[in-house]
Amino acid sequence: QFQRHPCRTPPLQAFSAMSQPEFAPKPYKRARRAYSALQKERLAAECQAYLPAVLEGCPQVVKKQAIPASEKDADTIKGLFPQTYDTPLVEFAAGIDGAAGKDGASRSPVKVGVVLSGGQAPGGHNVIAGIFDGVKRWHPESTMIGFLDGPHGIFTGNFVEVTAEIMDGFRNTGGFDMLGSGRHKIESEEQFANSMKVCNAIGLDGLVVIGGDDSNTNGAVLAEYFKAKGCKTKVVGAPKTIDGDLKCPPHIPISFGFDTACKTYATLVGNVAVDALSAQKYYHIVRLMGRSASNIALEVALLTRPNACLLGEEVARDKKSLRDLTMDLADMIEQRSKVGKDYGVIILPEGLIEFI
Repeated sequence: QFQRHPCRTPPLQAFSAMSQPEFAPKPYKRARRAYSALQKERLAAECQAYLPAVLEGCPQVVKKQAIPASEKDADTIKGLFPQTYDTPLVEFAAGIDGAAGKDGASRSPVKVGVVLSGGQAPGGHNVIAGIFDGVKRWHPESTMIGFLDGPHGIFTGNFVEVTAEIMDGFRNTGGFDMLGSGRHKIESEEQFANSMKVCNAIGLDGLVVIGGDDSNTNGAVLAEYFKAKGCKTKVVGAPKTIDGDLKCPPHIPISFGFDTACKTYATLVGNVAVDALSAQKYYHIVRLMGRSASNIALEVALLTRPNACLLGEEVARDKKSLRDLTMDLADMIEQRSKVGKDYGVIILPEGLIEFI
């Protein structure tokens, strides 16, 4: 229905990597059957202009020294991850598009798997699209595998082959419904062994775990297991969480999903503030997501300027009790009442109770 980007390639007609019949791709049955006007506009949008110049074409990989752990944690991390603790930092340098020939003759096709893990975050489908376009740009016959409904799909061998037709139905759109997500973890020895069995049977060169802090920790453990067992599949984590609590400046300044979530919540809180100002007789208490971190609450407060915003980290720092917080809010309400303002907006972070 929509014009495809000229560099996108048609789907493969055969899936030759399967050496074991029980690990064959499932028929894809999750295509969206209808689109809103906005979704149609987004599907047709050309987003290559947003691509960093260094990632155009086929960038060169530059290996740097491993990022050292903090001195107090170094021995613990080395003990937990003896195979991967010294993995070098990888950076990208600009490459030359078509340096190996337009047909990619000097490159070999790669097989890369992707899995969505945990709660959904804005941008998930475009992360998958970026990987898809990247492996196809590397070699037209490269293959992407999508594991269905979270990590459970890895160790049970529940997956599909992602074709251009499938991918083009989800570009620039929200949700995680292209593949589905799940909160399962790969924890038992049997699950680790089955995960490696599936990846070996498919012949995966890489596996991208798109998830938050728990999911990326699980991915790190899986990477350690694969390397210890001699599995060729490299595990890569993509930082996905609206909570904004998965970051490692300057390497990971913020996780994807945080910015859009904050703008969305700010719109809602701004509407509530206008309602409070219009009626001038209510206090609205808005509780925002973010788990233990107060990053979303703080960012939305900076965007909307409510009358009060409680931050869990400040509550812990100042050792405030429930009575202290109650008195602070009561004092604020009383002070506003004295100037004739019996209305307002108060923001609470989801994980506040953990800090009291």
